[in-house]
Amino acid sequence: MEAKPVVSIVMGSDSDWSLVVKAHDFLNEFGIAHEVRVISAHRSPDIACEYAATARERGIKVIIAAAGGAAHLAGVIAGHTTLPVIGIPVQGGALNGLDALLATVQMPSGIPVATVALGSAGATNAAILAAEILALSDDAIAERLLKRKQELRDKVVAADAKLNASL
Repeated sequence: MEAKPVVSIVMGSDSDWSLVVKAHDFLNEFGIAHEVRVISAHRSPDIACEYAATARERGIKVIIAAAGGAAHLAGVIAGHTTLPVIGIPVQGGALNGLDALLATVQMPSGIPVATVALGSAGATNAAILAAEILALSDDAIAERLLKRKQELRDKVVAADAKLNASL
């Protein structure tokens, strides 16, 4: 039996998949069950609203929402749930993602969306943030996160030693 998803990744368009796959890959690496959907705040608003409103009863604990342009998806989702929502602004368009970044980060009081950076670092960080939220009540995830932080530290220490050895 496959584990029930606890994280939901939604994107406004299937063209966002090349970015969102970074979050998907991280969650797979950490063994965090998740689902991936294409849901548009503008082209399928009824689906977006129902999806967000029923997420908790389906067992979802964190929602990651990626969208470009007007980037209303994360806000629409956040407006219809009390679950934490992490927005990934997608680069592209006339403003190269600045419009998406501003739309995602500038939410009105009472409707928070945690917003990560543009690009693949943002997608990875969204998944890490989701894992950190889950780690509040899951020691196994907390341990994997701690191990990952140690691996990142070790890489920096090795890079520093390599650089200084060549000087």
